Amino acid sequence: MNPDDRKMALLDGLRLERGAPGKIPPGKKAIFVLTFGAILTVAALVYANWPARTIAVRAATAAVVAEGSGSLLDASGYVVARRQATFSAKILGKLVAVDVEEGGRVTEGQIIARLDDSNAMAALAQSKAAALAARASLAQAQAAFADAAPNYARYRSLQAQGAMSAEAVEGRKTIFDATRTAASVAERNLAVARAMVAVAAANENDTVVRAPFAGVVTDKAAQPGEIVAPAAAGGGFTRTGIATIVDMDSLEVQVDVSESYIDRVHPGQKATVRLNAYPDWDIPGAVIAIIPTADETKGSVKVRLSIAARDRRILPQMGAHVAFLAGQMPRAVGVAIPAAAIVRRETRQAVFVIGDDNRVRLRFVETGTARKGTVLVSVGLASGDRVALGDLQNLRDGAKVKVEP
Repeated sequence: MNPDDRKMALLDGLRLERGAPGKIPPGKKAIFVLTFGAILTVAALVYANWPARTIAVRAATAAVVAEGSGSLLDASGYVVARRQATFSAKILGKLVAVDVEEGGRVTEGQIIARLDDSNAMAALAQSKAAALAARASLAQAQAAFADAAPNYARYRSLQAQGAMSAEAVEGRKTIFDATRTAASVAERNLAVARAMVAVAAANENDTVVRAPFAGVVTDKAAQPGEIVAPAAAGGGFTRTGIATIVDMDSLEVQVDVSESYIDRVHPGQKATVRLNAYPDWDIPGAVIAIIPTADETKGSVKVRLSIAARDRRILPQMGAHVAFLAGQMPRAVGVAIPAAAIVRRETRQAVFVIGDDNRVRLRFVETGTARKGTVLVSVGLASGDRVALGDLQNLRDGAKVKVEP
C-alpha cells in the first residue's frame, strides 16, 4: 500500500459517526422530562407560598344616617349642661390639697380638696375641753344641790315639831334655792359647751371639700397653697372657686327660635340634632320646654331639647343644629362613608371592606347624595363596616393591608 492509501485509512479510523439530527436517546429523554417537571413543581410551590406584599391603608367606619319625615323649622344653638357647679369652700382657708384634674370623673361625696385645718382642730380641742369643764361644774353643782335638799327638808320637819326657829329654816331655804339655781345654770352651761363643740366640729369638717354630685371635672381653678373663700377677699388674690364639675348625663341642647316661627314648636315635638363637630351624625331629640320669655334684642325665644344619645363625643358648649320634625322620629336610610373610599370597577361603584384578617374584599355598592366629602351608601354596606382609604388603585380583592392610624 502506498503512503497515500495508508494516510486515508488512518483518517477513516479517526472519523466519528453522527446520529440523526435532533434525536435524543430514550434514556436521556426520560431524565430530561422528569427534571423539567420537578422544576415546574418547585416554582409553583414557591409562588403559592411567597409572602404577599402588605399595602398600607387608612380605615373609615360606616355610620348610620337617618332622616325624618320632614323638617318644619331649623335652628342653631349649643349643648349645655343642666347640672353643673363651680364649688368652693364654705370658710376662708388655705388649700393644702386638690385631688382632681380636668377630665377626671368624681362620685357624689368624694373628697376633692382639703384646707389647712390646724386652727379648726385647735378650736375643736378647746371647745371639747370647755365641755369637759362644764360637765365637771354641773356634777359639782348637782352634788351641792343633793346635799342641800335633805337638810332643808329636815329643817322644815323640825320647825313643824316646834324644835327649829323660822330664821334657821329660812337660812336653809336660801341655801337650797342657791344650789338648785347653780345646778340649773351648770346644766345650761354644759349645753352651751356641747353646742360649741358641734360648731367647732362643723368648722373642721368644712375644711374638707366634697363633690356635690357625680360628674366630670371641666376646670381646675385653684392650686395647693392658694387662699380660697366663698366670696372675693384679700385684694383680689383669693380664689372663690376650686373646680367645676359637669353632670354629663344632664346634657341637652338650647336653641334660639325666631319669635315669628315659635308657633311651629311645641313640647314633646321630635327633632333631629346635628353637632357641628359631627355633621353626618343625626341624633334623635325632643323638645323639653319653651322658655316663656322672649329676647327683645334677638327677637327670639329659647327652646330646650333633650338628646337621646349618651356619647362621650358630646361635650358642653358644642355648636348644634336642630331640625324640628313634622312627624315621627327619624328613620335610618343608609350609612355614610368618605367619598374617597369609592372606586370604580367594571363601570360600577365599589369599596374595599377591611376584614378581621386585615384583607380587603371588593364590594359593589349603590350610593346616594354626597356632601362635605361624604357619600351616602344605601345598598352594600352596614353600620360598623370598615372601608379602606388611600392609594386604592393598587388594591386588589383579597389583598393584605396594614391599617394605619
